[in-house]
Amino acid sequence: MTTETICMRGITKVFATDEMETHALRGIDLDIFAGDFVSICGPSGCGKSTLLSLLGLLDMPSAGSYQIEGHEVSGLSLSEAAYIRNEKIGFIFQSFNLIDELTVFDNIALPLRYRRHALPKAELQERVMACLKTVDMTHRASHRPNQLSGGQQQRIAIARALVGSPALLLVDEPTGNLDSKNGDAVMDMLCELNNNGTTLCMVTHDPRYADMAKQKLHLLDGRILDAESTPDTQSEIRLQQVAVQ
Repeated sequence: MTTETICMRGITKVFATDEMETHALRGIDLDIFAGDFVSICGPSGCGKSTLLSLLGLLDMPSAGSYQIEGHEVSGLSLSEAAYIRNEKIGFIFQSFNLIDELTVFDNIALPLRYRRHALPKAELQERVMACLKTVDMTHRASHRPNQLSGGQQQRIAIARALVGSPALLLVDEPTGNLDSKNGDAVMDMLCELNNNGTTLCMVTHDPRYADMAKQKLHLLDGRILDAESTPDTQSEIRLQQVAVQ
């Protein structure tokens, strides 16, 4: 039986001011299973970024249930959410978000240094170098991000996201700051990671890259309109979603 990584039920998000309420998400039901590659697409303002923020525990829903590997996380405190986020979720951002003052090695090691339980130095080194090998960047370990090309920086960002062995990898417009050649190379790498078992959820405006996912999720006005499977999706890898009418 395929293991369920993400389970959302009745998720809503309302942003309120004195003058008005904005309903960013309206009753999202979403299951993501281990080994899935899900793309989220839709027009600006449809709720993509809000959904990604909730999935990544960067924000909390106004209502509904959110479970990661069977554990309810929708009501966590900020500090509790930070620990779970560090241990269960990897992030790849459009802008790379690397720290120029740190070497490539130290950028990748950073998530591990913030864990509740410190890793032995040898294990930390082994994990970082293994992730550098995965993205074919071991020869850049002592460089700094500003010495790398955009495509190389995104590879380092992928390695940093992988170093904690996350249950879910969240990918936000990973090719937005890259030319088409480097963008294609990054997407090929993400597809290879997924083929090797990494669970991915990606927001993208590019329909070519959205089509590379095994499941395509379409959002409009905070609701899931439909989910579309690509022909090669295996029957045991599923994404179930119901939009609340």
